[in-house]
Amino acid sequence: MNLSSIVQVTNLHKNNELQLLCFYLEKDGDIYAVNVFKVREIIKYKGLITKVTYENNSLIDGLITIRGLNIPLIDMRKWFYFNSNEPQKDLRPFGVHSNEGEEIIMICEFSRWTIGVRIYQADRILNKKWEEIEHEIDFSSDLRNGKFVSRTQYFDERLVQIVDIEKMLIDVFPWIESEKQKELDSLQKLKIDKAVLLADDSPIVIKTMQTILDKLNVRHYSFYNGKALLDFLHMPSTNLDDIGLIITDLEMPEVSGFEVIKQVKADPLTASIPVVVNSSMSGSSNEDMAMSLDANGFVSKSNPKEIENVVKHFLEGK
Repeated sequence: MNLSSIVQVTNLHKNNELQLLCFYLEKDGDIYAVNVFKVREIIKYKGLITKVTYENNSLIDGLITIRGLNIPLIDMRKWFYFNSNEPQKDLRPFGVHSNEGEEIIMICEFSRWTIGVRIYQADRILNKKWEEIEHEIDFSSDLRNGKFVSRTQYFDERLVQIVDIEKMLIDVFPWIESEKQKELDSLQKLKIDKAVLLADDSPIVIKTMQTILDKLNVRHYSFYNGKALLDFLHMPSTNLDDIGLIITDLEMPEVSGFEVIKQVKADPLTASIPVVVNSSMSGSSNEDMAMSLDANGFVSKSNPKEIENVVKHFLEGK
C-alpha cells in the first residue's frame, strides 16, 4: 500500500490531525507507531538479504533489493535494546522473528533516506488530533528510554508509543553525525541581534538545532511542542520585537507546526515574524507544501548549511 500524498498531508496539517501507522515487533506485544507519511509502503519480502557485517552488535541485518533499489534493512526491535554506553552488546537475541517465514518490512522515506525496517506485523492506520498526542514521559527504568517522542491511545485505549525514527537513523548510521559535524565546522559566526524560536518534539533534533545556532552565534529559545512556543509568544513578558525567526517542525503533540504557522500569521502582533518549516518529510513537493501552509520557507531536517542560509536571509542586517 502506498502511503504518500502531499495533498493528504497538507489537509491533515490544516485540520491539526495526523495519521499513525501502528505495528507490532512481536506477537501480542506492545503497539508502536510512526507517522504514516514517513512510510512509503509495507511489503512482504521473500527475497535475498545480503549481509554487510557479521558483527553481533549490528543494527543492520543487511541489504534488500526493492524494484532495483538496494536499501539497508534495520531491525527496530534490536534498536530498542541498543545502548550507546554498551556498543559491543550482542543484539542477536532481541531481533524480530519472522512471521511464518515471511519478512514484513516497512519501507520508510525521511531525511532524504530510504530504509527498510523489519517489523513483526503491520496493523491499522490511526487517525488522531494533535491534542490527543501526549509528549513522551520518562521511561527511566527501560533501555528504550529516549527512543519515543510521544504516545497516544489505541481505539481500545491501549497505549501506542510513537517512535523517534530520526534518532534510530542516527544510532544506526553514526557517521551521519560526523558528516554533519564537518558542515558545522564550516559555519561562520553571524552578527545578529534578534532571537530564533525553535519547536520540535524530538530531543535529538532540538539538540542538533541548538548546536547549529550556537555555532552561528544566534540566540535561541527551544520548545518541545507548538503549544509551548505559542504560550511563550503570548506571555506579557515576551518582547516580540526581539524575535526575528521561528523554525518549527510540523509534526508535534498538542499543537502541530501548522497551527503555529496559522496562529502566528493570524495575529497582527506576530504576523511579520518569518516562520520556516524544518521537516524530515521526503519528496520534492515539501517546499510547496510549506508554502501552502503559509510558511515563509522550508529546510530539510536540521541541515546546518540550510539553517545558516535561512538565518542569513531573514535576519542578517535586521
